[in-house]
Amino acid sequence: MADDWQPEIDELRRREAFAERLGGTERVKRQHDEGRLTIRERIARLVDADTFHEVGKIAGTAAYDADNDLESLTPSNFIFGRARVDGRPVVVGGDDFTVRGGSADATIKGKHIMCERMAQELRLPLIRIVEGSGGGGSVKTIETTGRANVPGIDGWEAVVDNMALVPRVTLGLGSVAGLGAAHLAAAHYSVMVKSTSALFVAGPPVVERIGQKLTKMELGGWEIQLKAGAVDDAVDTEEEAFARARRFLSYLPSSIDDVPPRGPRTDDPNRREDWLFGAIPRDIRKTYRMRPIVEAVVDRGSFFEIAPLYGRAVITGLARLDGWPVAVMASDPTHYGGAWTADTCQKVERFVDTAQTFHLPVVYLVDCPGFLIGLEAERAGTIKQGVRAMSAMWQTSVPWCSVIVRNVFGVAGAAHRNGRRFCTRFAWPSGRWGSLPLEGGIEAAYRADIDAAPDREKKMAEIAARLNKLRSPFRSAETFWIEEIVDPRDTRPLLCDFAELAAPLRRPGPSSHGMRP
Repeated sequence: MADDWQPEIDELRRREAFAERLGGTERVKRQHDEGRLTIRERIARLVDADTFHEVGKIAGTAAYDADNDLESLTPSNFIFGRARVDGRPVVVGGDDFTVRGGSADATIKGKHIMCERMAQELRLPLIRIVEGSGGGGSVKTIETTGRANVPGIDGWEAVVDNMALVPRVTLGLGSVAGLGAAHLAAAHYSVMVKSTSALFVAGPPVVERIGQKLTKMELGGWEIQLKAGAVDDAVDTEEEAFARARRFLSYLPSSIDDVPPRGPRTDDPNRREDWLFGAIPRDIRKTYRMRPIVEAVVDRGSFFEIAPLYGRAVITGLARLDGWPVAVMASDPTHYGGAWTADTCQKVERFVDTAQTFHLPVVYLVDCPGFLIGLEAERAGTIKQGVRAMSAMWQTSVPWCSVIVRNVFGVAGAAHRNGRRFCTRFAWPSGRWGSLPLEGGIEAAYRADIDAAPDREKKMAEIAARLNKLRSPFRSAETFWIEEIVDPRDTRPLLCDFAELAAPLRRPGPSSHGMRP
C-alpha cells in the first residue's frame, strides 16, 4: 500500500458529495418547482465564474453505522466563503432552504459568525443571501435540543460592526422570518424578488393566532416592505437581484479603509441639456418630474436609485459624475410637494450616514417647502425625525454640493447643506426661499391692512407683488446669501467640476459617528 493519504482524500470527496446534495433530490425539486434556485446555484450565478472558495463545506449532521463508519451527512444549511464579484474579492454567505427551511435546527452558528468575522477582518464587502429564518429557531428546536433556549444572537455584534466597516448587501430570495428578517434588514442595500419573496417578524401561521388571517404576500410582500422601508428594492427575478447587488457594490469601496474607485468615463463632463432651461414651470402651482433632471445631470445611465417607495419626498441613489461615484439626494415635488414627512427624514438620515461611512460626496437637488404640517405629521413625530436627519447632515464631513432648484423654506429647507465642511452651493433662477412661503402667510402677517382695505383680494395681490420682488433670488445674491445663481444648462459641468475637486478630499477611515443597521 502506498504511503500516502489517498484514503482520507477519498473520504473528503465522499463527504463533499453529500454536501453537494443539499437537502436531497426531493427538496431541491420542490425549490425549483416553486421558482427558486438552490443556494449553490445562487452563489454560482452571483459571483465571477469559478471564484467561490467555500469554508466549512462538510460541516453538518452525520449518521454513523455500528462500526462508526459514516453512512450519510446532512450539511449545515448555511454556506459561505470567499469569491470575486466583477474582479473584486467579497465574502458571500447564504441559507439553504432545502435543509430544514434554513432554521437553527440544521445550522451551525459558528459558520454565521465566521462569515461576518471574515468580512470584518479581511475588510471585504459582504453579500448575504437570506431565505427562511436565517439561523433562527423553530418550535422543534425544543425537542431536538431537549430544552428551551434563552433567546440570544451570538455574533450579532459583528453584524453591527460590519455596518460601520464594509458594504453589507442582503438578498431576500424567499420567505424570510425571525433572525433571517433581521439579517435582511441590516444592510446598506437590500432587495427582494416580487413573486417569491416575503419578509415578516413572524409568518402567517403565527400571526393568525392574533386574529389576522393573511397570505404571506398580504403580510410581508415586497410592496408592504418597500413602502415601510424595511427593504430597499424589489425585482422580478433572482438574476436581477444578483445584478443589482453587483451594481450597488460598484459605487462603493471594499471597506472604510479605501475610497470609492472612479468608474468608466463615458459621458462628456461639459454636456449641457437645453431642456433644463425650461424644466421648472413659472407657475408655482404646477409641478414637474425630478428624476429626469437627475438623469440629465449625472453620467448617462449611472443613476442607481435606492428605496424608491419609501420616504418618497426625497429621491436617493448613487450615481457618477465624470466617473466619480457620488451619493445623490433630490426632492420629489410630486409627493407632498417635496415636504419632508417622518419617513422621509428617516430615509435621509440613513442615506447620509451611508455616504459618510463610505466617503461618498453628496449632491442634493433641492426643492423643499419645509416639513409636512398637520395632525398626522404631528402624530408621526415629524419634527423629532427631522432633527435626527438634520443632525446626520450636520455631522457629515464628506464634500457636499447643493443645487437649489425651486423651494427652500423653513427648518427642513435649511437642511440642504452640511455643517462641518465647505458646501458648494448653486441656485437656479427658479429658486424661491424664506422662513416660510408667502402663500398662506400674507393674510396672517398683514391682517390689519387687509381687513381695512375695501377690496381684500386686491390688497392681498398688491402685497404679494411687492414681496415677490423683494424675495427675488437676485436680491439674495446682492447680500451674498446665495453664492451663485446659474443657468440650469450649466448644472452638469458644474457638478462634474465639483466631483473632480472633491475626489482628493475623500479620506479613508472610520466615520466620526458610526452607522447602525
